[in-house]
Amino acid sequence: MRNWLCSPAFVLMLLVPSFPAHGEDGADIRGVIGAQIEAFTVDDFAEAFGFASPMIRHMFQTPENFANMVRQGYPMIWRPGEVRYLGLREEGGRMLQRMGFVDGEGRLHLFDYDMVRSSDGWRINGVHPVAAPEVGA
Repeated sequence: MRNWLCSPAFVLMLLVPSFPAHGEDGADIRGVIGAQIEAFTVDDFAEAFGFASPMIRHMFQTPENFANMVRQGYPMIWRPGEVRYLGLREEGGRMLQRMGFVDGEGRLHLFDYDMVRSSDGWRINGVHPVAAPEVGA
């Protein structure tokens, strides 16, 4: 069994800055992201699509279109090996939740989830890749 504590992915997660949790909003945001990830893991794309913002739902129109985009563009989110909530921050009036996904090969992928508040609560308005910090010898 691989010792993940010594893995480069784990070391990189330790180097990612942490941000304040933002109280109830932070818990709600983590809940929405977690529920969407759970829906992905059982291929319930209709449920996952419901956690997307109105803009994203308008852009993709159907859960099937959304599913194709996620499977093709974000396989590490669709089928994560590990998921880490690395910090929530406000930037320019937007709430960004930093996430770490370790894929099946042990590689770390960092993303900022752009969150917006809608009449249905917090929704995911986009997922943006973040370059992993360089690790020196």
